[in-house]
Formats: sequence, structure tokens, C-alpha cells
Amino acid sequence: MINPRWTRTATVLNLVVFFVLAFALLSGGHLEAQVAGATLTGTVTDKSGAVVPNAQVAITNTATAITTNVTTGSAGLYSAQNLIPGSYSVSMTAQGFQTLKQSDITLTVGAQVVLNASLPVGAAGETVSVTGAPPDIDLNTATISGTVGENTVRELPLNGRDWTTLAELEPGVNSVSSVQAGSSVTSFSRGNRGLGAQLSISGQRPQLNDYRIDGITVNDYANGGPGSVQGGTLGVDAIQEFSVLTSSYTAEYGRTAGGVVNAITRSGANQIHGSAFEFLRNSAFDAKNFFDSAGAAKPPFKQNQFGAAVGGPIRKDKTFFFANYEGLRINVAKPVVANVPSAAAVQGILNFPGGPSTYPAGCVQTAVANQCQVTVSPLVQPYLPLWSPVNDGLNTVDQNTGQYLFEGKQTTKENFVTGRVDHKLSEKDSLFGSMEYDHARLTLPDGNNDIQNLTISTRILVALEETHLFNSHFGNTFRVGYSRAFALAAPSVPVNPVAGDKSLGPATGFGTPNISVSGLSLAEGAYGIEIYRYPYNSYQVNDDAFLTKGKHDLKFGATVERDQENSLFLPGPAGFLLWQTFLQINRGRFAPAR
Repeated sequence: MINPRWTRTATVLNLVVFFVLAFALLSGGHLEAQVAGATLTGTVTDKSGAVVPNAQVAITNTATAITTNVTTGSAGLYSAQNLIPGSYSVSMTAQGFQTLKQSDITLTVGAQVVLNASLPVGAAGETVSVTGAPPDIDLNTATISGTVGENTVRELPLNGRDWTTLAELEPGVNSVSSVQAGSSVTSFSRGNRGLGAQLSISGQRPQLNDYRIDGITVNDYANGGPGSVQGGTLGVDAIQEFSVLTSSYTAEYGRTAGGVVNAITRSGANQIHGSAFEFLRNSAFDAKNFFDSAGAAKPPFKQNQFGAAVGGPIRKDKTFFFANYEGLRINVAKPVVANVPSAAAVQGILNFPGGPSTYPAGCVQTAVANQCQVTVSPLVQPYLPLWSPVNDGLNTVDQNTGQYLFEGKQTTKENFVTGRVDHKLSEKDSLFGSMEYDHARLTLPDGNNDIQNLTISTRILVALEETHLFNSHFGNTFRVGYSRAFALAAPSVPVNPVAGDKSLGPATGFGTPNISVSGLSLAEGAYGIEIYRYPYNSYQVNDDAFLTKGKHDLKFGATVERDQENSLFLPGPAGFLLWQTFLQINRGRFAPAR
């Protein structure tokens, strides 16, 4: 007997679906529909090949013991939609026939599996067990896709444990070199393109893919994949599995011209399962870098990745939970070589090989052969300490410049949390909710060790889905979700006191600008760095309806998505000074920045 309360719920749901579809038709947003679960369908016949109407089909999840019951129609066709990926057993029975039971049927994310059956004649109390899985060939769709299963996701060793990189296992999927997107994952050009993995699917641009978790699109502000400041997406233990659709996918996967990465989070089961891990990389076990100074100790490198996951029942056969935490800590020092002026050049003594005939105007011959002296402009003198002293040898040609070698210390701290609850409301209603939170911050020096740059990223995902079966031939899935991606290139912290001196700005209170001199490394002031702020919110409402009519299995629905992006770019308030030659900086002359 069905609880009247859920009958009222179904009525309310009908009204909600009606208004959602009406709003979708009247709004200017883009429309599509999709589910993250699997579909199991097939035809039930007798030994002669005649269809068997009104056959009872029970589809049971092996891990949770939750059963979905459907009935074949007049054409012997049955269809069960939006089933949680996992292992299932299917039992089929009809009056005058033996019960047919098939086990070990694996349903994957977004898959459409066809399982036909032929019932033997006999008493209903007799059971015939069938071994063997249905064919791997998908007979219901022409979509070219591949599935990365849970064992692959959790067992393959991944540096950084970024599950999206496993998409490269599928044909037609290639990683785009980070050099094309910026020299560093935290460089401004890289941040402008998104912080996640750069994947080209079927030759399309990385910004043309669609990433979905639990049916909710999680693309970032640049329409790139999800990711943090360290360039990856954590959550290997939180992902059940995901599929990669490379081409020819159906209309339900709209929104994109590239590929679709469709993932679903893990759910709990009737048994409590948990795991814990810690991975440690340490420079004590590394070989020395080729560019490290001779005789110097190896730069420190420590990468510590740790976490735990647990899932189980809240109420057996009814309610299940899953929770996961993952932390990442990286402390690394990389050798950085900067081109800086020599001590003599800072004082205005420049060498010009070739003799007096090659001296520039105003250069006074010194007692040293082939050497002249230029007086440093008092306008420029306060900025010269932005370049650190030479500590790794002078330029052998003119000795006006040299190299400054230092260990650039980079620190990353990231915390990732995810959770999911599944609940069987009634025989005809099921509900699940999931959430994801990821926050990371990274600090690293500029190329001259004047400042420490800070980059922050945050991702939030909330998904809520309800599936209602009105009868054996008509069902509906309603989903709401919220996705947020936020990235910030925050104000820099001065390491060199001169970089934070507000008295050195082009105007009172503006601070030290960036200074570029041909042949020298860029000297960055704390007030010459641009600030980028990317807050991106996506509110999504999805509805999918499933109808089995005669020999036809129909699916239709819509998505309404409201996106908000309020990006902010603040140019460096102190500006940018450009000297085309080192002689100009000694004379206090500069050329306007291009």
C-alpha cells in the first residue's frame, strides 16, 4: 500500500515539473537533459519467441539490496531508468512460467544496457539461474564512449591523484601541454584559461568539454574542467566511476561542442566499508637536479597526500551514507636563476668592449682599459636594490650583468571534502543528495625573489535528485544543483622591503612598480602586480521523464541553467616601467611600456 503522503508528493512534483518546463520554454537559457545513472531495458519472450506481457521484473542492487520493480508492457518491453551504477541481479517471472534469475550484471554510469530474456514454461515456484553478463556492445545508441571503472579509478597510481587524467585512457582524448596554456599552473595566463586539467577530446579545444558530477555541470569560469591551484582534481576515493563521451552523443548531452566527462560519486552500502591512505614524496629519495649549484644541498621537496573514506548504512536497506576527506600539502624549493646587474653596474661603472670608439655618449674613460663610467641617475638609484646581488658568476662578455641563484620556495595547501546520502523513500520514490568542497591556496616567489604571489581557488558542488515511478511504464527524475568555482590572484606579499616601499611609486602612496630592463630579469614590485578575481556561480534545474509505450522506449526532458560570472581585473596600481637598455636606467631615462 502506498503512503498517501507520497501520492501528494507526486502531485506536487508534477506541478513542479510543469512549471520548470514552462519556464524553460519561456527563458533564454540553453536546454538539455541528462541523468548520471544507468538504464536497463529489454524484451521478455517465451521459448517460441512470442512476447510475454505483464511479466514482473525485479532489479536488485547487490550492495544495498534496494529493488526496482517494473512490468513488461503489451510488447513484452520493460525499462528501468536512472539506476545507480554497480552490480545487480535481475529476477523475471510471469504466470505459467518459471522464474528466471540472472546475477552479476554490471551497470556503468550513463550506460544503456539491453538484457533480453526467454522464460521457460513451468511452475512459478521453480527458478532458473542464468550465468554470464549481457553483451558489452551497446545496442541502444551510436554514441562513441568509454567508461573508467571504480577499480581503475582507485587502483591505478596517479601522481597528484587527479581522476580526470584517467580520461586519457580513452581513444581520442589527449592532454594539452601546460606550455600552451602558460608556463606555470599559477601564471596569470594559465589562470585565465581555468585551473583544471587541459584535455582535448576528438580534436576540440579544452574549453569546449562538459564535466558533470552527479548530473550537475561543474565547468569553471573559463568553461574549463574542475581544478584547483595545483592543477588537478582530487577525489579519487569519492568517484564511483565516470564515462567519456567523445562523439555522436545524443541530444540529452547538449551544451558543448567537445566531449563529455560524466562522473558519479560513490554511495554507501549495507556493509560498512572504509579506507585510509597517505602518500609521501621526499627529496631525501630524489636525485640531484642538474641545475643545482655544485656542492650545495638538494633543494627540499615534500609532497604529502593523505585522507580517509567511509561508507555504510544509516538504516539498512533504506538509507546509506558515504563521506571522504583528502588533504594535500606540498613544500618544494626549485632552483631559479635571475639575471641581475653587477655591483659595478649598480654604481654606474659599465664595460664596453672595443675601446673608446664604441663608447656611448657621456661615458667617461676610467683607468681600466676598455672601460667607461656612467653616473647613476638619482631618480633611478632607489630602485636598484630590487635586483639582488650577483652570487653565481658574472657575464663573461662585458661583466655588466651576472646571475643570482636562489631557491624559489613554493607552498601548496589543499583540503577536499565530499559526502553523499541515498534514501529509498518508498517503493516508487528514491532520493539522493551529494556535496563537494575544495579549497586550496598556493604561494610562490617571482623570478627575482622580490615578492611572494598568492593564488586561491575554491570549488563547491551541491546536488539533490529525486526519482519517482508513477507506474511500470512512466517515471520521472527531478534534480537541482549548485556549482561554484572561484579563483583569486591575491595581492602579493613583499619579500624584498624595496618591493613594498610605497614611497617609490609613480605617485604618492602607489608603491613600487614593475621594472623591465632588456637583459635583466623582471623586477616586480608588490604594487605592480595585477589582481584577478573569478567568482562563477551556476544554478541548475533538470527534469528527465521516461515513458515505455508498446515497443518504444522514450526519454525527454529539459535543463534550465542560470550562470553568474562577475570577474574582476585590477591592473597593477603602480604601473610598469620599461627601459630598453641598461644604459638608460643609469641615466634615468625610460621608454613607455608597450
